[in-house]
Amino acid sequence: MDGMLSQEEINALLNEPDGSGAGEQPLSDVEKDAIGEVANISMGTAATTLFSLVNQKVDISTPVVSFATWEDIVAAYERPCVFIRIGYTVGLDGSNVLVLKEHDVKVITDLMMGGDGTNTGGELGELHLSAICEAMNQMMGSAATSLSSMLNKMIDISPPEADVVDLTDTVEASEIDSFLAGEFVMISFRMEIGDLVDSQIMQLYPFSFAREMCSSITKNMEIDASTSSSAPASEPAPAAQPVADPMMGGQQMQAQPMMGQPMMQQPMMQQPMMAQPMMQPVNVQPAQFQAFAPGAINPALQSENIDLIMDVPLEVTVELGRTSKSIQEILDFSPGTIIELNKIAGEPIDILVNGKYVAKGEVVVIEENFGVRITDIIK
Repeated sequence: MDGMLSQEEINALLNEPDGSGAGEQPLSDVEKDAIGEVANISMGTAATTLFSLVNQKVDISTPVVSFATWEDIVAAYERPCVFIRIGYTVGLDGSNVLVLKEHDVKVITDLMMGGDGTNTGGELGELHLSAICEAMNQMMGSAATSLSSMLNKMIDISPPEADVVDLTDTVEASEIDSFLAGEFVMISFRMEIGDLVDSQIMQLYPFSFAREMCSSITKNMEIDASTSSSAPASEPAPAAQPVADPMMGGQQMQAQPMMGQPMMQQPMMQQPMMAQPMMQPVNVQPAQFQAFAPGAINPALQSENIDLIMDVPLEVTVELGRTSKSIQEILDFSPGTIIELNKIAGEPIDILVNGKYVAKGEVVVIEENFGVRITDIIK
């Protein structure tokens, strides 16, 4: 032996993630609890946002924080799956990765497109990836807002990037994000969307990013504690001083008994009247109002008031009919496409004034222009 340390011994001393001393937890239990609480609040806000996008009840369970490697993801997760990378641009320095199942992405996409969530056939395409990126952009944007209030500073994210990863292939972790090459923080949730989705989703953090969040939370709590301690405490009210009685020869009466002594009722003694300002009598009477008689409004005055708004312009709209189409059907529109409306041929058309339904009518032609003949006034 030449007395020099081997690389394994150096790694053990430095506690590097890829050394033999990596068995020690990179985060303490307190830090794990803090990360779990942050994830719980953030994903709760994200679930509310997802509900507004898919119009289905969304439940996300309490997060479970653990440590994992790329091999753990490959061994435990379904294939293929979708990796969504979200980077933080303001307030925090780092990124995190969300992992979703292929089926879950298809269901969310179908619901966002106006479907019932059962159109999950075929392979994942650009449409699915674009839809899930938009969903995650809004979800993680609302989560960043919650994180801003917790950390008391501005937090912003970059647009998400989604990739389909077949874990059976030789996919390098560094191709998705560099921190996945070593050990990282894994936060697992159970996500339920109505009766359509019931599965696990994962959020992956690098240790540096997790520590930065814990440090920001701790610093924010210290600032709040120092602010509350530096605030001037309310001064206690001065104790009532005993009143000297001239009958007692200048001695003062004890205001309250000594601690531990029973309260003794003392006879009332006449005290000298203190000079106080006399209260002036106030005359208080109930308010009297003149009763309004029926027909008290002057018709001429009412007519003048109506005349004030006679020149106000109103928007008159003639509605031939309506229909509902999904985004997919609208994208299929082309010149020559026929759109069927909910009106039957020959049925009176609707006339609206400032969006309010007021009359029915029929279409006529006046020289070279269309017109409407009113046939019925809606009361």
